[in-house]
Amino acid sequence: MKITLWSRLGPGLITGAADDDPSGIATYSQVGAQFGYAIGWTMLFSFPLMAAIQEISARIGRVTGRGIAANLRRHYPLPLLHFIVALLLVANIINLGADLGAMGDALDLVIGGTFRAYYVIALAVLCAALQIFSSYERYVKFLKWITLALLAYVAAALAIDIPWGTVAVQTFLPAPELNKDYLLAIVAILGTTISPYMFFWQSSEEAEEERIDPKQKPLLADPKQAKPQIRRIEIDTYIGMAFSNIIGLFIIITTAATLHAHGHTDIQSSSQAAEALRPIAGKFAFLLFALGIVGTGLLAVPVLAGSAAYAVGETLHWKVGLGRLPHEAKAFYALIAVATLLGIAINLVKIDPIKALFWSAVINGIVAAPLMVVMMIMTANGKIMGRFTLPPALRIVGWIATAVMTATALALIASWLI
Repeated sequence: MKITLWSRLGPGLITGAADDDPSGIATYSQVGAQFGYAIGWTMLFSFPLMAAIQEISARIGRVTGRGIAANLRRHYPLPLLHFIVALLLVANIINLGADLGAMGDALDLVIGGTFRAYYVIALAVLCAALQIFSSYERYVKFLKWITLALLAYVAAALAIDIPWGTVAVQTFLPAPELNKDYLLAIVAILGTTISPYMFFWQSSEEAEEERIDPKQKPLLADPKQAKPQIRRIEIDTYIGMAFSNIIGLFIIITTAATLHAHGHTDIQSSSQAAEALRPIAGKFAFLLFALGIVGTGLLAVPVLAGSAAYAVGETLHWKVGLGRLPHEAKAFYALIAVATLLGIAINLVKIDPIKALFWSAVINGIVAAPLMVVMMIMTANGKIMGRFTLPPALRIVGWIATAVMTATALALIASWLI
């Protein structure tokens, strides 16, 4: 039973786990340190919205056999596609650079010395090399197993004294605060949890699974596969997103029980959170937290680079896919390498990583809202989805998620202007 379930997990699990990247860990650490357990309810609130939009992304790829960008290119004005993909590329590279920097900082904390730049370069080369030179089947297995690195945050929470009764009350019976800082924390969590690169990655990976398996075809071409494949997508996506949000909740709980409880309310990065844990929670919790940053980064960096390459490649009608050999998709793999190199460059020049992450969040918010609107319209269009347009319940939740992310984007822009 366990083997069967594990074998059914793939794009959804990897996408959900990649959402808990070092930048996401920084956000969860910040809000946990600032507001304690009182902010944990947001992970429950965001789960159905996140799961719905990711299932919709997966359905687009599985039904049509193409990723989101390829479908946009075929059915919508090119300026809209170019605008979305250009912003996605910028946001992904900034996020990738920030994640590499956080991984380098975490290794610097664990190993010591002043070798951060070397760690960043080594980790970036490792991530790019695995994507470019590993076979698709081996690479997907690696990504699936690396998702288990997130369990470090469960272990970190269990290694310290936590008042679980208080956690349960404030999580399930929240009393939200009505002030600017609290509202911006909610916006930050939503912006971190629901990100455009996840839409592009999961839809393209569903299409990728069809390309490498001759038995699999787009559901438009082989409707008989619909029932088991849609069921697989549901299981994969909902487990992946639940895993993502549970880990996010554990990070909030850990930082609330340690940093917030001891007055450390101003945390700016994931590595700073790990360092602050050491004198409060002990070396074991510190090590788990710091090594978890490295593990999640090994998952997130390839997803950020890969989703950018899929989006640009599908836009420009390149041959794309991690299932292709490097010489079969030269431009696609070259973009992965260039995106990773730019991520390294961000860490070697004088760029404030906190400001970079803020701008990445703003760009993601600007991209997410219109992209989600287009996705919802696309999945209601019988000319694109055939008879596999969204069922009513999923359509309703998808539009709710779109409305929430539109409000989030407006709040992010307002916070920037203010």
